[in-house]
Amino acid sequence: MSEGRLVYSTELGRIKQQDEQPQQEVKLFKDGHIRIERQTKGRKGKGVMLVVGIDPEQHDLKKLAKVLKSKMGQGGAVKDGVIEIQGDDREKLKGLLIAQGFKVKIAGG
Repeated sequence: MSEGRLVYSTELGRIKQQDEQPQQEVKLFKDGHIRIERQTKGRKGKGVMLVVGIDPEQHDLKKLAKVLKSKMGQGGAVKDGVIEIQGDDREKLKGLLIAQGFKVKIAGG
């Protein structure tokens, strides 16, 4: 049975609902540094580097991820305000981010 909400109108086209996509909270750090974390959980042992703490209102995460992926020679993605880069060369990634003007810390082991 139908819920009774309007999803399409011949006059307006597709109707977007206001509360369908809740805004994601982005993890920002008080010291102004961004963190590079390593994660293997749920990835069948293959590691990815997570770049956490970049404010998406000040920086275009997709453009930054594209630059980092091309310079690292790796794949990756942007998910929930976090840039994921495949592999585990955190020192090289740190150097690239510092060259972009960020203050960077390597987090985790």
